Amino acid sequence: MVSESSAAAAPGLARGLLDTSVVIDLDLIDDGRLPDETAISTITLAELAAGPHATSDVEERSRRQDRLTWAASQWDSLPFDAAAARSYGRVYASVRGRGRATRRRLADLLIAAIALANDLPLYTRNPADFEGLERLIAIHGV
Repeated sequence: MVSESSAAAAPGLARGLLDTSVVIDLDLIDDGRLPDETAISTITLAELAAGPHATSDVEERSRRQDRLTWAASQWDSLPFDAAAARSYGRVYASVRGRGRATRRRLADLLIAAIALANDLPLYTRNPADFEGLERLIAIHGV
């Protein structure tokens, strides 16, 4: 299910995995749209770690480094482990079966596999990035 409503997190969804886009924009998102208990993945940490190196602007680099440091201190990240690796096969097949590209979306698909392996809904600022996965995991646009 893909949910893009501005309503609060659905009842019973007290836990959820945050996509990198949510961690980056967390200050802009109403807390009522997020689950009570949140987690991030090691893939999100990797994307955040790459961020400071992707800009030549000194102020932006510093801001991105601060976000990485803050995120690493806020959450114990869920790893891409053997269960996530097995789940990735299902994620890959689902996306490929819909005729969507997989290579350039690797980080998103790895995050989705971690959500699937941990039976968690995924919260994202970019629900279109996860089209084709609706039958596997709940995707909530925030």
